[in-house]
Amino acid sequence: MGKRQRFNPPTAPNIEYRYRKPNRKFKDHRGKTVLPPQLSTVNLHAAGIDIGAESHFVAVPADRDEQSVREFGAFTDDLYQLADWLKECGIKTVAMESTGSYWLVLFEILEARGFEVHLVNTHRLKYVPGRKSDVLDCQWLQTLHTFGLLAGCFRPDDEICPLRSYLRQHATLVRCSAEHIQRMQKALTQMNLKLQHVLSDITGATGIRIIEAILAGQRDPVTLAQLRDPRCKHSCETIAKALKGNWREEHLFALKQEYDLYLKYQKSITECGQKIEAELARFQDKSDGQQLPKNCPRPNLPTFNIRQALYRMTGVDLTVVEGIDAYTALVVVGELGMNLQKHFPTENQFVSWLALCPGTNKTGGRQKSSRTRRSSNRVAAALRMAASSLHHCKSALGAYYRRKQGLIGKPQAVTAVAHKLARLIYKMMTKGLKYVQRGQDEYEEQYRQRKLYNLKRNAKQLGFALVPATDAPA
Repeated sequence: MGKRQRFNPPTAPNIEYRYRKPNRKFKDHRGKTVLPPQLSTVNLHAAGIDIGAESHFVAVPADRDEQSVREFGAFTDDLYQLADWLKECGIKTVAMESTGSYWLVLFEILEARGFEVHLVNTHRLKYVPGRKSDVLDCQWLQTLHTFGLLAGCFRPDDEICPLRSYLRQHATLVRCSAEHIQRMQKALTQMNLKLQHVLSDITGATGIRIIEAILAGQRDPVTLAQLRDPRCKHSCETIAKALKGNWREEHLFALKQEYDLYLKYQKSITECGQKIEAELARFQDKSDGQQLPKNCPRPNLPTFNIRQALYRMTGVDLTVVEGIDAYTALVVVGELGMNLQKHFPTENQFVSWLALCPGTNKTGGRQKSSRTRRSSNRVAAALRMAASSLHHCKSALGAYYRRKQGLIGKPQAVTAVAHKLARLIYKMMTKGLKYVQRGQDEYEEQYRQRKLYNLKRNAKQLGFALVPATDAPA
């Protein structure tokens, strides 16, 4: 390899040479990414906060304070000092990262002080180069928020936040209770007691009686099988065969501890259900005195009439839609609140936030992928669960689910039906429309007419006429 030759500008007198620096896309002399000067400032009184577990870094415009970037501790007194400093600097709107659960207290304090707080998704900012420290991160947040380039995450109104917290705590307790049931099954299996194979639920009436008798010292399989509930499908002889095992002390000890923890979690679930009932009763009555029947009792669900409480709170009965039970409607209302149109002006924005609509990935005028965006949204998960229960439903939604399943597969069909359920919920809660149930025969006839219309239109475009076939003579 030869040496690189140095470029010498021309020296002829009739040639004018101008040296131009390479175009570095909005980079300063230190290589940091900056915004172009053509952008107009939208939020002149904006601040950016980088959230941490032990301290928060706050950046304000450079002309508001001699020290435009400050670090505050995460203690409550430090958070109040942070809010006071923002007031002194004339800040009106704040952008902060949604880091774990550390942002929650600061968000509530700033919102109570009258600031307009925007919670920003950190996934949208992690690809920005040159912003790897807390100081630079808060400055970058403040700069982007000044030019209006940050969109805040969804957060329901303050009046619905306590209900949402109780519902999430209830879901956590149910999940922990299920883990102890699994450990109870493991202890029984280690003793070769096949109780979970002859009972559909070991925490049902028969299962609880047998487990309590085992912990009380009973070992006779025939005596244990006599505790069978009359509604149990298996006979006493089959249950007695399943209860002949190897009684080891260490496994009995594990079974006792797991059963005690299960009972403790069941008590906590009951207390959490009482809190949910009291929180629902706090809202204004919009039912006009109309009474709805009580929902069917289910394990681990609150014992009060959830359907009536939701109808009293919202004035809309979401359970009339096929697949949506009382608890699914409770999750939807508890996560979103009642004023959907305030946060989502259109139903397209609503289903897009739920990640239940096809994705848009186009380049060169061609659609590369329409895969649905991944999301851990609790409302979307509840609607997907409701959609999957419509497989055998003799309704229009059930027929739509089965047709989609045959065309695009089960996972995509679940997403499509959940998308339709989300649109129905949005129309019912924002416009007060009533849902009219339709059978599968009506849906099939409507689909047939639509398909026939498309066939006639295509035949007409090709210069043909679509003629119905006549029955051949016998």
